[in-house]
Amino acid sequence: MKKLVVIMLVLIATGAAHAQEFKVAKNTGRLELHVGRARIEGHSGNEIIFTSRDGDKERDPRAEGLATINSLGLKDNTNGLGLNVTVKGDVISVYNLKKNNSPDIRILVPKGVIVSFEHEGVHGGTAEFRNMENEIEVSAQYNSVELENVTGPLTIRTIYGHVEATLGSTVKDISIVSVYGYVDLTVPAATKADLRMETSYGEILVDPDFKIEFSSTSDDRVSGKMNGGGVAMDLTCNYGKVYLRKK
Repeated sequence: MKKLVVIMLVLIATGAAHAQEFKVAKNTGRLELHVGRARIEGHSGNEIIFTSRDGDKERDPRAEGLATINSLGLKDNTNGLGLNVTVKGDVISVYNLKKNNSPDIRILVPKGVIVSFEHEGVHGGTAEFRNMENEIEVSAQYNSVELENVTGPLTIRTIYGHVEATLGSTVKDISIVSVYGYVDLTVPAATKADLRMETSYGEILVDPDFKIEFSSTSDDRVSGKMNGGGVAMDLTCNYGKVYLRKK
C-alpha cells in the first residue's frame, strides 16, 4: 500500500511538472514572438498562457544553480520555460533564450490579441496556429508555417519554409509568400475574394469547382475575382507551387 501511495505521489508530481505554465493577464494588445517554434491556439480566456510541449529533457548537471541568458542580456522569467516575457503597455515581447535547442512552447491567446511571429535563425521549427480569429503576422527565414481554422487577416512571409493554411468559415484579407517552399491554401467554396496568385518557377493549381472570373493571366501570374470578388487574397511562391483547394 505504501509503495502504491509513493507511486501515485510521483505521478502527481510529474504531472504538475508537465503542467508548468506562465500567464500574462492580457486579452488585447500585440503579442510579439521571437521564438524558434511554437503552437499558438485561440481561447476564450482573458490571459495569455505559456506551457512547455517538450516533456522531460536530460538536464545538464553543470548548469545547476545557473540561469540562461541571451545576447540581449535577457533572463528566463517564466519559471523555467526557457523564455523571457516582457510587457510594455500593449506590447508583450517574448524571446527564446536557447539558440540551438529552441523550446517547444504552446501558447493560448485571447482573440483580441494581434499575434506577430518573427524568427531569422536556422535553428527553428514549425510555427503552428490553430483555431484563431486573431490577426496573424509571420516573418521567418527557415520556419514552415501551418495554420488551421483561422480567419485572418493573415500576412505570412517565409523564405525556406512552406505555408499550409485551412481557413475557417469567415475569411479576411490574406497575403502569403514563400520563396523556396510551397503555398497550400484551403478555403470555403463560397469565399468571395479578389484573387492574385504568382509563381516564377513553379505551377499554380486550383480546384476546378471554384467560380473565378479571370482578369489577367500569364506564365507566372493569375488574377481574377472568386465568386464575384471580396477580400484580398494574394498567394506568391517564387520557386515552389501554389495550391488553392476547396474546403
